[in-house]
Amino acid sequence: MQDMTADSLREVTVGTGAGLAPGAGDGQQLGADMVLNIGPQHPSTHGVLRLKLVLDGERVVSCEPIVGYMHRGAEKLFEVRDYRQIIVLANRHDWLSAFSNELGVVLAVERLMGLEVPERAVWLRTALAELNRVLNHLMFLGSYPLEIGAITPVFYAFRERETLQAVMEEVSGGRMHYMFNRVGGLKEEVPAGWTRRARAAIDEVRRRLPNLDNLIRRNEIFLARTVGVGVLSAEDAAAYGASGPVARASGLDFDLRRDEPYLAYGELDVPVVTRTAGDCHSRFEVLLDQVYVSLDLASACLDRVDRIQGPVNVRLPKVVKAPEGHTYAWTENPLGVNGYYLVSRGEKTPWRMKLRTASYANVQALTKLIPGCLVPDLIAILGSMFFVVGDIDK
Repeated sequence: MQDMTADSLREVTVGTGAGLAPGAGDGQQLGADMVLNIGPQHPSTHGVLRLKLVLDGERVVSCEPIVGYMHRGAEKLFEVRDYRQIIVLANRHDWLSAFSNELGVVLAVERLMGLEVPERAVWLRTALAELNRVLNHLMFLGSYPLEIGAITPVFYAFRERETLQAVMEEVSGGRMHYMFNRVGGLKEEVPAGWTRRARAAIDEVRRRLPNLDNLIRRNEIFLARTVGVGVLSAEDAAAYGASGPVARASGLDFDLRRDEPYLAYGELDVPVVTRTAGDCHSRFEVLLDQVYVSLDLASACLDRVDRIQGPVNVRLPKVVKAPEGHTYAWTENPLGVNGYYLVSRGEKTPWRMKLRTASYANVQALTKLIPGCLVPDLIAILGSMFFVVGDIDK
């Protein structure tokens, strides 16, 4: 790489307001290093993200992810809302994993309060968390091929999403932001016959999923764009704190549902899908195979729910106050490990709620993944990291 002085750099923006920086084309020699901005608005980033790249010809020399364009100050807003109100904020940072986001918050509050949640609520929560996981994964299974030029898979993925969305909407009343968790359990009992309809939806999705699988997993063009591209080693994944499908595709055999069980996972056999190549295709395969696992787990949970009678929540006073102290709860969210550090001073609002989100850690690894790759591989690598920018900026 040439010396990156002011005279040897050109700056170009891709996205809104694309164009050369002032004077960039005036007398610049060919082969000079170029600064390329991907974003801050780009259709392939699941939110507003900016990547500042330095290029040497077609090859990326360095990559700096620049975040914060969507920052909504959720952690500070937690401090002025009570323990029921913060749920509505928590389920919005990763809008594809709303149920799981709610769950982490209420688990932290329940742990601090020493609440024991009714068994029926525990199994229902586990079933709904796995259905939410499938919905999250299907979005990426459809959008990732779309980002690198394959149009058809998104139609199959969204057909399956709609089948499961109907189930989630029936039980909660919401399509994306379910607001179905409560401190002490769930909002209300599920509708009569819902578990039967949910199992039927799961069976239908499981039966039709090979349509998507066979279309894309071994597609020659898809393989050419993803195999051996954007390799993240297990050591680098661990060093950057990557988790979830991104880390497991690099060989990190870690899943909180198995390794540090919460909800009903301790009574379930949770297969952990891993690969060792650590490339874009491995990350896609882990996501795809995880859908089969989650469908089976959700179905097993629903079978157990039908055998359990009793309430789905704990009656609490109108004003919920957590005792003074602090706790940390973490969950295996669809995109990776989410942590919730709660500090209470015995009031009705948290004194501090700190979120450790999966997407934030995973995106850090782009500084290692992208340098050395070619410009045409940028979007293939970026899309394979499976992040939601709201989960980064919170």
